[in-house]
Amino acid sequence: MKPPGVYRAQEDTDLLISSLGRERLREGDEVLDIGTGTGAVALAAAGTGARVTAIDVSRRALATAWLNGALNGRRIRVRHGDLVEPVRGRRFDLIVSNPPYVPAADDALPTHGAARAWDAGHDGRALLDRICRDAPRVLAPGGILLLVHSSLCGVEASCRALARAGLRTGVVARRRLAFGPVMSARADWFEEQGLIAPGVRHEELAVIRGVRPL
Repeated sequence: MKPPGVYRAQEDTDLLISSLGRERLREGDEVLDIGTGTGAVALAAAGTGARVTAIDVSRRALATAWLNGALNGRRIRVRHGDLVEPVRGRRFDLIVSNPPYVPAADDALPTHGAARAWDAGHDGRALLDRICRDAPRVLAPGGILLLVHSSLCGVEASCRALARAGLRTGVVARRRLAFGPVMSARADWFEEQGLIAPGVRHEELAVIRGVRPL
């Protein structure tokens, strides 16, 4: 289910779930879903027998994730808060995240409304940079981070940031797709900012995999 105001699972979610399916999760592994939305990725992780914690700043999203888990017979622990703040001091075997990453004209992040699920500041990295800095700190030794976002906000920048945080990184999945309604509405602005070449109306999604050394 997806009530109004909660980000609907789309191609980026599907790509992240596909990448998750290639990981060898064992029953009882600790998984963290940062920015869970409807809980689609958390639900997929819980299906492996992993112990899943889902975080979101939206209480409506958390209620949706919990309910979707209950409807599917899968337990998802939900925590309200900002990125990894609610789980400081814990360690996870796998972290997954599909955060807001769409570049926006306003650097101030929205605090309500649908745009809260995608707007991420002028370069699209308002949340990505913080995830790349902070998520490795709650990874267990040997733990894995899977992060999905658009090429418009710098895949290599994320890889470099995660490497600085001590992770071995690489891109494990890519998918090219046409702009959806939000991206299409901003295409002219993207051109003005040099984020896309004139006339381009597609993006590439990428899943970045980072591993914390043992």
